[in-house]
Amino acid sequence: MKSNNPLRQADPLTSQLRAAALFIAPLLLLIGLFILIPVIGTIIGSLFRDVAFLPRRFVGLANYGRLFSDDRFWQAVRFTLLFIAISVPLEIVLGLALALLMDADTPVRGLLRACVLIPWAIPAAISGRTWELIYNYSYGLANAIARWLHVSSDPVNWLGTSFGAFSAVIVADVWKTTPFVAIILLAGLQAIPKELYQQARVDRAGLFTAFWSITLPLSRPVVVVALLFRTIDGLRIFDLVYVLTHGGPGGSTTSVSLYAYEYFLTSDFGYGSAISIVLFLMALALSLVYVKVGRFGPQAQ
Repeated sequence: MKSNNPLRQADPLTSQLRAAALFIAPLLLLIGLFILIPVIGTIIGSLFRDVAFLPRRFVGLANYGRLFSDDRFWQAVRFTLLFIAISVPLEIVLGLALALLMDADTPVRGLLRACVLIPWAIPAAISGRTWELIYNYSYGLANAIARWLHVSSDPVNWLGTSFGAFSAVIVADVWKTTPFVAIILLAGLQAIPKELYQQARVDRAGLFTAFWSITLPLSRPVVVVALLFRTIDGLRIFDLVYVLTHGGPGGSTTSVSLYAYEYFLTSDFGYGSAISIVLFLMALALSLVYVKVGRFGPQAQ
């Protein structure tokens, strides 16, 4: 005899929900331990005057108010945003070009994929040190090439001016992270059905038309993901500028992360925490913008 008890009928669903909760519980635990707790701790720390050798005192939003009149902080914000505005589009354009080359059916496709990964695999600190040697005033490769091309007979102090140091950071970052963008975009290109390109050839569509009408529209979600990853990485750039320019000259290449690090280094933990929270909010705001522009989810269909 069948039971009409609704509780018994809901048992399979309850079991599935319980099983799902057990599967995601370790992930939620890791997120709580390594993300939520540190973020909450940083938020709480930003509300205190926490300086070494001085009593810890609650100051509310005073650390955040201090940021508005901190010229060095706004200089770091300008550098960080300008760095993102230039480096990220360059990486997307060059990464897409590399992805198209790696997706093409050519004899050197495998070799190209292997070589592209080399800059990305090098740690940022080592990459920064390498580029520092390239731009060295006395014996750097950049000056040797400039003399060989007769661009300049005298050595150029590449890292001694604000524009030169900024350009050096851009070149080093684009060289290192464009392969990362290319790998992401390659995955998106390979997900596009090849039948669409075959139909485009039947319709006598040129390469540019196929690229504009098929490749770009269908690659948009992957491009947005690459933009999101690179923007967040750009916001928190630290090791490359720390090794390559040390934030100079005159603080012109000091990023927000490096500026926060300077306060942690001098044991002003409250103000350093406030800078870190502002950086976190900037990353969150830009992430929401990218997700909205990408139109992920059912509404994108």
